[in-house]
Amino acid sequence: MSEQAILKVFVGYDSREDIAWQVCKHSLLRHSGDDLLVSPLRQDVLRELNLYTRPIDKSASTEFSLTRFLTPYLAATSGWVVFCDCDFLFTTDIRKVLENLDPAKAVYCVQHDYTPHFGVKMDNQKQTTYPRKNWSSFMVLNCDHPYVKALTPEVVNSASPAYLHRFSWVSNDAAIGALDLDWNFLEGEYAKPETLPRVVHYTNGGPWFDEWQDVDYADEWREERALYEASASRSREAA
Repeated sequence: MSEQAILKVFVGYDSREDIAWQVCKHSLLRHSGDDLLVSPLRQDVLRELNLYTRPIDKSASTEFSLTRFLTPYLAATSGWVVFCDCDFLFTTDIRKVLENLDPAKAVYCVQHDYTPHFGVKMDNQKQTTYPRKNWSSFMVLNCDHPYVKALTPEVVNSASPAYLHRFSWVSNDAAIGALDLDWNFLEGEYAKPETLPRVVHYTNGGPWFDEWQDVDYADEWREERALYEASASRSREAA
């Protein structure tokens, strides 16, 4: 495992899915304790800091569609940093993803190759299909790699969405490392395995939406939400 003492994890934040972010964060910290620094990527804050200046894209499915690529710049660190969407549930210590990573790689991800089963997702957002779809929903980025260092705010604010999401900023595909599928298991897109995935991604919609109550691993997400709410209640009482 990497010698990094603290792993920084940035989670995409969407104002329509605050509870998804809260539960994702809780699941991360519950399994990894104080060795994580978990931060939300809030587009409004990044705009206030003048780090994200692109015109507002009303067609984007989430508020963090492109802000995710600011992760290595915001981390301002050496070593590895992680980004994930907010609709994730972690069932293991995320620091295990650092085991046996090759420092010659710029980024690691689950290299999905699939056609979405649903025409709409989440709160009636149109589903889109494109090469390397969902690769960028969970990224382990090597902040020391030249390709990652070149992913500056200027690039994030000017490059096309396709350039960013299809990893065109990694000039050599050999620098893209592959993670096992269950580090970004797409609920509803793959057959439910016999064992609980390390990371469940409710990519089409999760139990925080009324119309997505019966998805696989809905009970696991609701159990995590109950733990988060109990913890939040104790914190309020102690304040």
